[in-house]
Amino acid sequence: MQKKLLAVAVAGVFAAPALALAQASTVQIYGKVTAEYGYADQGDGRPKTDMLQNPGGSSVGVKGEEALGGGLAAWFQYETSADIRGQNNGDGFGSRNSALGLKGAFGNIHIGRWDTPFKRATVGMIGGGDTGLLGQAFVFAGNSTGTGAVGGTAPNALGRDIWKRREASQIYYESPSFSGLNVLAAYSSANATSATNASIAAKPRVQSIAAVYKNGPLEAGLGYERHNDFIGTGASAVGTQGDDRAWTLGGSYNIMGMVKVGAQYIDTKYEMGPGRDLTKKNWMVGVDWHISGPHNLEASYVQAGDSKGNSPVGIAGGDGSFGVAAPGSDTGAKWYSIAYRHDFSKRTLVKLGYVRLDNDDHASYGLGGLRTPTVAGANQNAWVMYASHTF
Repeated sequence: MQKKLLAVAVAGVFAAPALALAQASTVQIYGKVTAEYGYADQGDGRPKTDMLQNPGGSSVGVKGEEALGGGLAAWFQYETSADIRGQNNGDGFGSRNSALGLKGAFGNIHIGRWDTPFKRATVGMIGGGDTGLLGQAFVFAGNSTGTGAVGGTAPNALGRDIWKRREASQIYYESPSFSGLNVLAAYSSANATSATNASIAAKPRVQSIAAVYKNGPLEAGLGYERHNDFIGTGASAVGTQGDDRAWTLGGSYNIMGMVKVGAQYIDTKYEMGPGRDLTKKNWMVGVDWHISGPHNLEASYVQAGDSKGNSPVGIAGGDGSFGVAAPGSDTGAKWYSIAYRHDFSKRTLVKLGYVRLDNDDHASYGLGGLRTPTVAGANQNAWVMYASHTF
């Protein structure tokens, strides 16, 4: 009997610390699952088709935090794309916002892959999706996706035309909130330097800053981003390397908790060689109308302007984006969407929507997930069903 009691006591001694650690743990599992099914007219030269996608931040993650005393805390987050279609999209682990950080009264410092300050300043992009067939980011900002300037030198790897970036290998600072105002700054390391041509000695790097204000019904954002030594090859660049830049301004306002309106503007400039520039300016407006109960209506409009400048060529697109056409008239596009949204709860919703893309005569933008038209000026449209559940 005494031996049994002794064994129980020893087991208790070893189990107690583990139990205490489990009780003190702040680790959480979270995520969002999305599905989008659409039937699309891809325009002249391509067949009509149906497609199933998982856009809009479909992900699963784990995160945790430890209080270190004196108001200081260490935290981590590890987030990965989640494809319920069972179709490997090649993103791999840690493909979404993932970082290790330290925060306190001074703000928040972290390293890893994260949405850039510029992307977080696009608070006026409402009334439509970000990616997928209903995604407005393709026409407005090239795309909204994970990228890595550290990963190589080809235009498709760097994504020169993509400005809503979830950039890899960033060192990131977020200020404390000043009555709703936060200042954000980040830059990526030049890991790709070892892989570039020694005669070029390029160091592809993303530098991004923003000021974001959120207080009551008003949200506003101002962002600036610079892409250093983004190298082009073939017809996509005249010189060997270039520094690209963009700035964006936008905001949204919630009217009596019923109607949220938003607008966003972006101005981009690409260095295509000595004395050679390529520019494009886009804007959009959107509305999210809470009609009553679970019933909502979303609508948005995007206007992509003509390409301008003195560069004789444009930029090839990457990660499914169209790129930027060479300077000239009728090189823009118009994008429209409208959708009915039914909120079953705060975590579960469905949408039924219609989207249309009208290309100018010398443009070939494509809806999210579709190939770009084979004929310049061809239009695309789609009927879409979308569902999401957050956990």
